[in-house]
Amino acid sequence: MKHLSGLDNLFLAVEHGNQLMQVAALGIYDPSTAPGGELRFTSVLDFFESRMKQTKIFRRRLVEAPWGLDRPYWIDDTDVDVEYHVRHIALPQPGDWRQLMIQVARLHSRSLDKSKPLWEAYIIEGLDHVPGIAPGSFALYIKFHHAAVDGQGGVEIIRAIHSLSPTLDPEEDEDLSQVAIVADRNPTTVELCARAVSHRACQLLDGARLIADLGKRAAAAGIGLVASGKAMDISKKVITRRLGVAEMAAEMTASFGEVLHVRPHTRFDGKISAHRVVDVAGLSLADCNRIRQQVEGVTINDIFMATAGGALRKYLELKGDLPGASLIAMMPISTRSGRTGGDEGNQVAMAAVPLATDIADPHRRLLAVRRATRRGKSISAILGKDLPARLIEVLPAMVVEQVARSVLVPLVNVTISNVHGPDEALYLAGAKLQMFTPVSIVIDGVGLNLTGLSYNGTLWVCFVSCRKMLPDPGVFVKCLTESFDELLAATVGKPEPNAETKPAARRTTATSRSVHSKAVGVAPVRKTAATKVPPGTKAGVQGSAVRKVEPADNKGDAMVRKKVAPPVASRRVSRGPRAQKPELAELPGSIAVENAVEERPAVKKAQ
Repeated sequence: MKHLSGLDNLFLAVEHGNQLMQVAALGIYDPSTAPGGELRFTSVLDFFESRMKQTKIFRRRLVEAPWGLDRPYWIDDTDVDVEYHVRHIALPQPGDWRQLMIQVARLHSRSLDKSKPLWEAYIIEGLDHVPGIAPGSFALYIKFHHAAVDGQGGVEIIRAIHSLSPTLDPEEDEDLSQVAIVADRNPTTVELCARAVSHRACQLLDGARLIADLGKRAAAAGIGLVASGKAMDISKKVITRRLGVAEMAAEMTASFGEVLHVRPHTRFDGKISAHRVVDVAGLSLADCNRIRQQVEGVTINDIFMATAGGALRKYLELKGDLPGASLIAMMPISTRSGRTGGDEGNQVAMAAVPLATDIADPHRRLLAVRRATRRGKSISAILGKDLPARLIEVLPAMVVEQVARSVLVPLVNVTISNVHGPDEALYLAGAKLQMFTPVSIVIDGVGLNLTGLSYNGTLWVCFVSCRKMLPDPGVFVKCLTESFDELLAATVGKPEPNAETKPAARRTTATSRSVHSKAVGVAPVRKTAATKVPPGTKAGVQGSAVRKVEPADNKGDAMVRKKVAPPVASRRVSRGPRAQKPELAELPGSIAVENAVEERPAVKKAQ
């Protein structure tokens, strides 16, 4: 048994209404690299079954404490039905990128069954008309509950279920088959109550230690205020001007070079609906490194956040909603040690970072983001990266949720996260992973999430939002790619301007936006910067093709719900002799295309 940490339990506590705390990943695979040039669904099931023995998250399920006296526990279970967790569906014809994104958004909107291990995977075939992807390719969408894993831990799990070679090693498979799994028995109510009493006693001791430690950290921070003369100024202003809490906090944090920002109002501030939109863009890591060579001290994360800031500026300008003040991003900071592994739960802190959406010039926006991220990380280091986790560990989840909702959420507009992924090609049962992107979460008040993950030379950026807040994801993809183009054109080959001056923002011309457009990949592969558009068509970037921008009500969803003739070309992923289970039809809100999977003649029978 493993006790959930305070942060892990928080992700369970905040899941209510339309807030689903589940993180996912989407990969597209080429089965032609598998032995024999094709891949059967039974081979995928066997591959997952073997990897389950070395990764505990696939076997763990929750056990609740009686009457909510304590946080839940993870227990290892040997009776895991692989065919329930790994499912086989298909896209309708023509099987293009837009249909894949709609299907992923729909799957991401469904909650996990908490009576079973908190993960699901879908093998999605029918990707026959995705530019840059060979016909017959298939996708893997896999999701976990955020209580079980964070971003960096998810990368380690993804590494565990893949191999570095398309050739399966018989010795490795034999070693995995001989791994013994030790299952936990279900604890009794008396045992859980006894553990709850013991844990509460430990919480009191941890709380006492934390109070003492907070006193030391506050004293260290106060020394800086006194030495700089800020303490007296703050006291005078509190007395004479009766500063509000936000103003006083701004004065105190100013001594560290950071001003507490109150977020401007945007379309992403309201309550989220039950429906999601998902889309992906690819940015060349080679071009990111070219920018780093020209602008001293910037990181890949700075480039990503500056690109996101430029995209948000463009999108909100198109909607007539761009505020005068900069949008603020909630930036997760990993607190993991050098020891890697996907069994450590959530180890993350947060920092609020301005995205400089009020700056039109891409270069100067990058410099502003660079300064902001440095300040955010320095304040986090002064207070201690482990401070939020330690506070959450000793406070009830209900209290922490109220604090987050009333203090943290009003400070930020969007969530932006960047995770370093595998640098080498990965294989699933012999099929090569062509693209890989995370799919994250949105919450009430922060209705947009952008997450980047590097894989094999490309930074894949996936954004998730509420369908009412962002009804046209193709337009936002175009804003992302254009923002990166402009940043690349504005920085490569140009000297760094003086960061202290504030010249008037210049307008980037259309010529500069297209200078380096070939260097940016839009999911899954961007071939050219310009594509001929038929007369009368309003174009938006989606994949590497030009497509019509969806109407604001996103009624294009309706075509996916129709039963259509199954694609003939997609035959590589096939089901073997295992009996199919009716789990798709049992899912709440299941759609016709998923039920129609059972009728597809494209599935091969095992020989």
